[in-house]
Order: sequence, then C-alpha cells, then structure tokens
Amino acid sequence: MWWKLALVAPLAVLLVILAGPLLAVMLGRVDVSRPWYLGHRDPAGLAPDPAATPEPVVQVYGAHALGWRGAFGLHTWVAVKPRDAAEYTVYEVIGWRKYRGLPVFVAHSRAPDAYWFGNKPWILSDLRGAAAEAAIPRLVQAIDDYPHKDTYRMWPGPNSNTLTAEVGRAVPELRLDLPATALGKDYLGLTTIFAPSPSGTGYQLSLFGTLGVLAARIEGIEVNLLGFTFGLDPSAPALKIPGLGRIGPAAS
Repeated sequence: MWWKLALVAPLAVLLVILAGPLLAVMLGRVDVSRPWYLGHRDPAGLAPDPAATPEPVVQVYGAHALGWRGAFGLHTWVAVKPRDAAEYTVYEVIGWRKYRGLPVFVAHSRAPDAYWFGNKPWILSDLRGAAAEAAIPRLVQAIDDYPHKDTYRMWPGPNSNTLTAEVGRAVPELRLDLPATALGKDYLGLTTIFAPSPSGTGYQLSLFGTLGVLAARIEGIEVNLLGFTFGLDPSAPALKIPGLGRIGPAAS
C-alpha cells in the first residue's frame, strides 16, 4: 500500500496547488490570451501627482503577471517620491529583461501606478508625510543591499516579489501584507532559513522558498508548499490559497 500512497500523494498535492490558478482563469480574474504587445502601460490614477503633492510618498503596488503567469502570481514594485521631488523612482525586478541580456533590477522614473501590460495595479501599501520621510533612507538602503540584483527565477525566487518582501522587512511601517499569490515572497536565499515576515509583525521559516511556515499579526498563519502559499488570517477571517489569493474580508 505504501507505494500506492507514494504515487497518489504527489498527484493530490499538484491538484490542490493547480485548483486555484485554474479557477482564477475560469472566473475571468486573469486574461491568459492577451499578447504582451496589446497590454497598455497607462497610469491607473492611483498615485498622487508629484506637482500637487510636496510631501514624501512611498507606495507598493501589485498587478497580475502577464499571460498564464498571472494565474499563478503577481508582479510587485515599490515607488518612492522624496519631499518636493518632481517624479517618482520605481524599484522593481523584471524577469523578461534577463532573456534580453539586461539587468533584471531597475530603478527608473516610470509612472508608479502604470498598468502592468494591461493588468490594472492595486495599492498594497501607502505611506505619506513624516512616516514616509523617515522610512525612505532605510528603504533605499535595503534595496542597495538586496543580494539578488543579477538573478531572476520565476519559481521559487528570487523575483520581483522577493525584492518587495525585503523592502517590507526593512520598513515595517509599511505593514506590507503581500498576497498569497506573490510567488517568491518567501524566498530567503540559499543560506537563510529564518527571517521576519514581510510585514515585520512576525517571523517565518523557509527552505529555499519551497517549504516553510509563517506566523505574523498582519499576515496570519501561512504554509509554503512547493513555493505556493496556503493560509488563514484569523483577524478577518479569511483563507489564502494559490491562484485566488485571499478569500474573505479584506484585511483591516
């Protein structure tokens, strides 16, 4: 009987992991048919206009990844505008640059709330005024110290969500609750297995981003299985599953 279990168990795990992404496609939450060249990059109207907003601003955004990848995960990025700055600096890791021989890490002045190739972004964190001003030096230092600027792996990381998670750990004021679909957020590297959670309100254990557990006041309880997140947020309450992300009330 043991050999039957050994054959059935991996298949059962795979079906559980794939169920959410398949439902996300069936429910129309992601468009897997739109080619990249038809996806626009227009601003979504979520970011304050620098010309009318002298105060410092730090925002974290997420959007469904392009094509079939969007059924599994998000692309996330960090936007920073210091006091009286005329534009934002956006920090992100972009996987397709790797295949063109370009650095995957970029710091540029694009619109912080631009659609991600046709997928509308949403704000994951928003920090303003004195709190943002105090956080910006630590945020920039965390990005300067990020050890994976020349490396990209869609699964299990490091990827765009790995960078964003590191920013959250360095700036707990962001109260960053990265969605369950932020694949790569639990990747801690090859030599680290214990770290604060991305929100900075708890801790996590992670083995190469493929197996782990997280417990935090903001994220709740999460289990990482083969890089995919299953979780429970008791404060709302809500379930977290691959593909569909959070099922239940939004976190307060």
